[in-house]
Amino acid sequence: MSLQNKIAVITGGNSGIGLATAQELHQRGARVVIVGRNPSSVTTAAQSIGGDTLGLVADVSRVADLERVFQEIKAQVGVIDILFVNAGIAKFAPLADSQEALFDEMTDANYKGAFFTVQRALPLLSDGAAVVFTSSTVAHFGMAGASIYAASKAALNSLAKTLAVELAGRKIRVNVVSPGPIATPIFSKMGLPESAVNEMGGAILAQVPLARFGEAQEVAKAVAYLVSPEASYVTGTELLIDGGMAQA
Repeated sequence: MSLQNKIAVITGGNSGIGLATAQELHQRGARVVIVGRNPSSVTTAAQSIGGDTLGLVADVSRVADLERVFQEIKAQVGVIDILFVNAGIAKFAPLADSQEALFDEMTDANYKGAFFTVQRALPLLSDGAAVVFTSSTVAHFGMAGASIYAASKAALNSLAKTLAVELAGRKIRVNVVSPGPIATPIFSKMGLPESAVNEMGGAILAQVPLARFGEAQEVAKAVAYLVSPEASYVTGTELLIDGGMAQA
């Protein structure tokens, strides 16, 4: 119960890595607030986590939604000790086929949304709070079709380093987890035919030295470490959780 009496806010907490992390932090004693876009899945996820978990609906790509949701958090729980900035989307297209709408959708969700999540949360963050971003291993190497996605995640890596310095005066630590291929619902949300998703999955797996997809719970445990007292001297750091993919 290393996180007893801590308040943890998780964006994209209604599925995948976000939900697994919400469950992990709850098991370690934190009170969890999850934020997601889909009302029914937010309700279901909050019930599955149990206890006094709070589920709120917001689209992180809309600053007005973030303003509203953090006002709700202020009213219902007061302060934030842990902020897991996890919400994001993954869609892939070659440069020649990338439209402005796709560019805006990806950057609004993955970078703009993350930036303003931290900004709007800042007045509620306790001194000594922990912030963790979800980036991606693809920010470290070239992957065909991933130009927009990879760049949006690389932006988070840069942002985390800046904020680690900027918020150090309040002892707020800022770190990054960068998963590799993880078995989560995000693969089914890429907008690709099932055959293309399967083909992509096989090609990705061939690049992973550990020869398997990761599990959401493995990322959740890494996040739990970064937000825990055990990581009290860790800030501005990126933790790759990719089965060695970036090193291959």
